[in-house]
Order: sequence, then C-alpha cells, then structure tokens
Amino acid sequence: MQDEESLVRRAQQRDQGAFAQLYEEYFDKIYRYVVLRIGNETEAEDVTQQVFLNTLQSISSFRWKGAPFSAWLFRIAHNQVVDYLRKKTRQATESLDESLIISKSDPQLVVEKKLDIEQLMLATKRLTKAQQEVIALRFVSELSTTQVAKAMGKSEGAVKALQHSAIVALRKVLSVG
Repeated sequence: MQDEESLVRRAQQRDQGAFAQLYEEYFDKIYRYVVLRIGNETEAEDVTQQVFLNTLQSISSFRWKGAPFSAWLFRIAHNQVVDYLRKKTRQATESLDESLIISKSDPQLVVEKKLDIEQLMLATKRLTKAQQEVIALRFVSELSTTQVAKAMGKSEGAVKALQHSAIVALRKVLSVG
C-alpha cells in the first residue's frame, strides 16, 4: 500500500481511487472486528458497509494528530457497532458459517474448527464490553497495542491490562466448558 498519509490526503480530496485503496486495505479487518462484536455475518456486512459510507462522508474531517488513520476508522466501526446493538431489540446470535474457515478439505477438521469458533464467540460474550473490544481489535483485526489504545482512547497500559484480564477470563470460561 502507498504511503498511508498521502493516500488519505488524496481520499480527502475526493480521489475515488485512493478511497478504494483504503477500502481494500481495511475492509477485512473492519469486517472481522464487526462480526465478532455482533455475531451475525449478514448484519456485519451491512454494518461494515455503513462504516465505510460514514468514513467516505466524514474523511475530510480526519486530522493527523499522532494517531494512525486505522485508529480513526476503528473508532467509526466501534460507534457503528454500538448504534447497531442499541437499535437491536433482541440479541439472537447466529453461528459463524463455514465461509470464515480457511480449509474445507477435511470435513471433520471443518466441523471441529466451526465448533471452536462458536465456542470462542460464546465465551467472548461473557467478557466485559471493554474486554470484548480489546480482543476483537487485537486478535481479530490484528492491530498493535498502540493502535488499539488510540482506537479505544485508552493508554497502552490499560489496553495491556484489559487484554490480560480478557485472556485469563477466556481461559477460565473455555476450560470449564
């Protein structure tokens, strides 16, 4: 990917190609973050599209203040997820379908992976909202601790502490189940 700053500046000047590159670079990470938070693939696709529509509408207001563009983008995604969950009247979750699983060559392996993913999703629902967000940003969206801290508006130390407590809690939940 080109220098991110020049790409964002071009997108701010309504360069459709530059925005398309940003979309391609971040779509999968944002989608994985959203699907983990809301637990429904179809809805996550819609929410992710809304994130990028909101980004397109407000990209001109983005300012470089020491935080990477991705932190700003994940903040938009976070806000969109919060809005979605607020509007949703009942929180039924659907299991992840096999399209998220990389290899479909061994049916037994596919089923085991699907069960592991479902188990992990159920376990993350037992974490605090902040712990869920740290897990989603760090491990699903593959952001660094620094990027997560900026996206969540917390210190790196707070993110590390949240991540540690979330992993401890997940281990406890998964070992009991």
